[in-house]
Amino acid sequence: MMRQYELVERVHAYEPDADETLLNRAYVFSMKAHGSQKRASGDPYFSHPLEVAGICTELKLDTPTVVTALLHDTIEDTETTYEDIDRTFGKEIAALVDGVTKLSKLELQSERTKDAENFRKFVLAISDDVRVLLVKLADRLHNMRTLNHIPKPEKRQRIAQETMDLYAPLAGRIGMHELREELEDLSFRELNPDARDSIVKRQDFLTAESGGRVQRITDEIKRVLTQNNVEAWVRGRQKRPFSIWRKMQEKSISFEQLSDIMGFRVVVGSVADCYKALGVLHMTWRTVPGRFKDYISLKKPNGYQSLHTTIVGPDNARIEVQIRTVQMNDIAERGVAAHWSYKDKVGVEGEEAHAAYDFLQRLGEMAREGETLEDVIENTRLELFQDQVFCFTPKGALIALPKGATPVDFAYAVHTDVGNQTVGARINGRAAPLRTQLQNGDEVEIVRSKSQTPQPAWETMVVTGKARSAIRRYVRSVHRAEIVKIGRRIAEKAFLQVDQQLTEKGIDEAIKRLKFKTGDDLFAAVGQGQVALKEVVQAVFPESLADPSRRSRLTANGHGPGLIPIRGLTAGVAYHLGECCHPLPGDRIVGLMKAGQGVVVHTIDCDKLAEALDEPDRWIDLGWESFAADAPESTARLDVDIKNESGALATLCTIIAKAGGNIANLKVVERSSTFFRFAVDIEVRDVKHVTNIMTALRASPVVGLVERVRG
Repeated sequence: MMRQYELVERVHAYEPDADETLLNRAYVFSMKAHGSQKRASGDPYFSHPLEVAGICTELKLDTPTVVTALLHDTIEDTETTYEDIDRTFGKEIAALVDGVTKLSKLELQSERTKDAENFRKFVLAISDDVRVLLVKLADRLHNMRTLNHIPKPEKRQRIAQETMDLYAPLAGRIGMHELREELEDLSFRELNPDARDSIVKRQDFLTAESGGRVQRITDEIKRVLTQNNVEAWVRGRQKRPFSIWRKMQEKSISFEQLSDIMGFRVVVGSVADCYKALGVLHMTWRTVPGRFKDYISLKKPNGYQSLHTTIVGPDNARIEVQIRTVQMNDIAERGVAAHWSYKDKVGVEGEEAHAAYDFLQRLGEMAREGETLEDVIENTRLELFQDQVFCFTPKGALIALPKGATPVDFAYAVHTDVGNQTVGARINGRAAPLRTQLQNGDEVEIVRSKSQTPQPAWETMVVTGKARSAIRRYVRSVHRAEIVKIGRRIAEKAFLQVDQQLTEKGIDEAIKRLKFKTGDDLFAAVGQGQVALKEVVQAVFPESLADPSRRSRLTANGHGPGLIPIRGLTAGVAYHLGECCHPLPGDRIVGLMKAGQGVVVHTIDCDKLAEALDEPDRWIDLGWESFAADAPESTARLDVDIKNESGALATLCTIIAKAGGNIANLKVVERSSTFFRFAVDIEVRDVKHVTNIMTALRASPVVGLVERVRG
């Protein structure tokens, strides 16, 4: 076990002005607090926080963080309180210890909905101060190193899976690649011991057979660089078992087919020396086509910089070489910890550290804004597990995006308002569909319109959590507005049925008596069937239901001419028309029960019905009343392509008007140099009416595609 003076010496090695008294006080405090407690291994419990502090010194973290590591289990596992830490060590350290304590209490089984709130809290905690995450990663690393001492296999499996799913990706995302690789390999040892043992045995066999091949190649690379006046430190090693296993799985190849199981690192003094060393290697040995990457000019979002190349090097071995400066190497190994300044709470020194920390800030923003816990989890995973492409704005600003990203993702990466107002894009100067997948080096210009709003279909074409979250928030707000509108119409109809009128004063009275915050909240509850119409009417006009004839006229859900004329619904059940397929009188329709929304009415061919094929109890057979075509405000949505030429839009509007349709909404969905695609909401009587409009549109020479939205 590390002695007190040894810990202080470790910190002084990289922080000469470290507060030695504070470190000694924390060492003694933690040792006394944990007392005679034992770990599963039988070692004194204090050995754990001491080892975590040791890992923090390897990462060269500041004194408050090392002190936090020593104290991180005192609040959770001893009689020590937050106030004790605050009084003895100050507010900064107390807040850090409290943050780590809260993380330790969370069971991060995010696959289960009941644990999703814990996941949200976790994301918020690590986004507030990255030092909390750094201590927690050090804590998890030591726990994984001693995982074999836990007697229950299922607990070991849970911890290992949690590490693989969450902590290892988080470490990688903030640039701590060495720590990430060790966490992955330790998890791999528990989750798939047979596969790991097989790879280790093959590695050992190759090492014995080659007789020090790694060292020979290392020495030869060093010799060649020195001969060409490049001063460098060269290190070679076999790749970790999990790294090899992952490559085998991704490429669907066997161990024998892998040709780059060895990795070599060349560390030089300057950026110029990086490119000089690369030239020397490429002139000396054959390169492998398609295996060169320049992460110096195009750094990764977490701040990582290096040149990567694969060569057929000494011993005719195919090897991967990474070339970087001393500073780049430090950042590659320690990530955000390498350039985090804790004296300033803004805290990050340098653009790379800001990029790495911004990732945590984005996760925190999603956790605060996400309206459903599943969204938080999904968006976090989108941020963690995506490879990158690098694109540019017209002014040359670099935007890093996941592979598969589209111009819509790019727009939201620039700013949420830019994303919301996107109507088109130019990629490398040419108009391109919004579904186009961006490639490395693309220059993207976003075409905006203040009248544009996010389209539900965009969700199928984006891959970033920020874009998906923003689109969903808008769609949910539109959906709520529609529910509020339906609820108000239902309430107004109910009041008319008892010979009364719903006024603003009456709405205020209903809000007060039924304990809603706003009128929209009240009408949303009516539209979703969460409050009975009788309660609303009685809240405003208690005497209005005293007459039995009036009560009989008031149906529980507001059925009747002039509202939504559908038969087959049970009294008391709220319902509304599906926004996915916009059913019209004349369509074959079916209802789906949905929690919190009552019955959602869909056309029989709506794509959404596929989601409930295994739930027949939710299906309700519905039909339109005979007077359905006389009901007002039925809305059909069409996708229409028109030529990008003068007067085409006027022709579109004229055709619809002549056919008796009224355009309720018109939005640009996509545009190019040759066409515009519009989403057009048209108020019509029934299916026959909208069919006539579509036929008239198709007959026009300026109109191309005309389709009714069906899911």
